[in-house]
Amino acid sequence: MSGPAVHRMSSGLRVVCDPMPGLQTVALSVVAGRGARAEDEARSGWSHLLEHMVFKGAGARSARDIVEAIESEGGQINAATGYERTSFQVRALAHGLDLGLQVLADLVQHPTLDPDDLRREKQVVGQEIAEAADTPDDLVFELAQQAAFENHPLGRPILGTPASIGTSTPETLGAWRSALYAPETLVVSAAGAVDEDELLRLVERDFGETPVGVTVAGSAPPAFSGGLQPVVKPLEQANLVLLLPTVGATHPDYFALRLFAEILGGGMASRLFQEAREKRGLAYAIDAYAETYADVGVLGVFAGCAAGDAAELARVAAGEIRGMTAPVGEAELARAKAQLKGAMFMARESALARAEQAAAQLLLFGRPLEPDEIAAEIDAVAPADLARLAASILEPARAAVAVLGPKPAMVAAEVLNRALFD
Repeated sequence: MSGPAVHRMSSGLRVVCDPMPGLQTVALSVVAGRGARAEDEARSGWSHLLEHMVFKGAGARSARDIVEAIESEGGQINAATGYERTSFQVRALAHGLDLGLQVLADLVQHPTLDPDDLRREKQVVGQEIAEAADTPDDLVFELAQQAAFENHPLGRPILGTPASIGTSTPETLGAWRSALYAPETLVVSAAGAVDEDELLRLVERDFGETPVGVTVAGSAPPAFSGGLQPVVKPLEQANLVLLLPTVGATHPDYFALRLFAEILGGGMASRLFQEAREKRGLAYAIDAYAETYADVGVLGVFAGCAAGDAAELARVAAGEIRGMTAPVGEAELARAKAQLKGAMFMARESALARAEQAAAQLLLFGRPLEPDEIAAEIDAVAPADLARLAASILEPARAAVAVLGPKPAMVAAEVLNRALFD
């Protein structure tokens, strides 16, 4: 199976082309390999604010012109800011590649950054920050992240704070843009109804004279600090998030971690779902997940439950995590492998998912990974690998636990911590 073609332009920008025969649409992503993790505390939230601002006007187009140009051709435009990447995406009919790339190139290279627009957008983002604070299953994750990575960019919310975004000006935000979207960090990735020669010609036209970017000092490797964050709030339910330190996306145990999370709480057949919900009725929603960055990761558990059940749910969750130190049965492991591979191959039926995945892999590994290569890595994981990983996750005896909700639920944070490590 031949993978997508990769090219490096003279500016340092890289291009990925992944044709998908039979599609009538194209997905185009311009992905910068920097995000909120590149910020210091004074610029917290600037990457997300900048993502908003480039849509207010870029090149010769106003905010309305940008969306009308794409939508008039049957397309959709979107963007997302993460800790380690910022992505701008267009989905369009096959003939929309030309216009889509023009618009995205202007957003990344030539935003207007008007002072009046910036003043209004700070208000909008301020409302977004307030909305997150009012949304329990957003706030509880922020609290856990802060406890996990205290005094590090990974421990700060991607949205920033009203105070930190308030200090930005068009000039300082423009300087931040040149660093964040520097050409050596950029990947243009297209999948679907795309012709390689046409894509390269258009990239050269729209990005060929991109100036070299400003160097940004990378953040130090984060140390997992851990800690308890019980926060009383008048809610109907208690929300609980547990984070434990583990490996990053480039570590050899990455796929073992993904399988670990799948077995622990990845679906309706998982241990947490069966034990906490089906057998005991302690929670309507409970799951486990792996959140990985380039050099570190966390194993996470989220649950929502009645306040009076929070302590017992904490004990059950801790017991299931500790139980992963024993070898997993072959049937259970085979089911998790099938789920992981199924999700991967299903995602590959989406042109946008393929474009985004290829860009992310290129930024992390220097090349897109073949699906068969990933499947082989998943199949190679043995029960002993999961038991070893479980021991390494528990060995530091540090957890970040956030509990948000009625006061009787607050005891769950300490209960979970003791049940894991005592």
